[in-house]
Amino acid sequence: MACWSAENATKAYLSTLKMGQKAKEPNVAEFISALAAGNNAQMMIVACATVADSTTLALIAAANQTGGKVICIVPNHKVLRASKHVLGKASHQVEFIVGEAQEVLVMDEYEGADFLLIDCNIENHEEILKAIEEGRKVNDGAIVVGYNAFSCKGSWLSSGSKTQLLPIGEGLLVTRFGMVENSPKYGTSRTMGKVKSHWVVKVDKCTGEEHVFRVRSPQGKVIQA
Repeated sequence: MACWSAENATKAYLSTLKMGQKAKEPNVAEFISALAAGNNAQMMIVACATVADSTTLALIAAANQTGGKVICIVPNHKVLRASKHVLGKASHQVEFIVGEAQEVLVMDEYEGADFLLIDCNIENHEEILKAIEEGRKVNDGAIVVGYNAFSCKGSWLSSGSKTQLLPIGEGLLVTRFGMVENSPKYGTSRTMGKVKSHWVVKVDKCTGEEHVFRVRSPQGKVIQA
């Protein structure tokens, strides 16, 4: 991944907002889109438990900013047909694969994946993460995001890689593999340049909207949000 691009993140966020106006949980999609685009992701893969939804649209919006590509893994052909119907014209920007995510993600052709999105409603979602980690099929600094995290029975928080649970929508688990300079690091501090950063989630009491901010603190000082 290249350095963080605030411009790409902002444009992808706004684009997803327009694309997913009727989505059930647009806040999740907007955040995912900004995260992928801001990190200049080039190969984005989403593994869906059922029909592709606003999370896939989020990656499409990000790809439009970064020039990357989107790959969507679905469990069967029935779900594939339904996904194309839900995504409409946007489905033409997606490469669909029918199969088991755990098997697909360790294939050599996906070795360059730098942003992976996994539905935690997939029964073996933790095994998928483990296969990715052990197979070393992702770039150093790649990001793996698990959505619907609150509904899953298990947790990949015990993973050796750094993981942060964000209370957005139904929960997001964000894991970064390795370290990339000039890229944001979630829930941790970065000693290089004496800059620390952390995520702050605020809920608007009037509208119920969730807003996520990344707060940086120079010289090791903590900024209270």
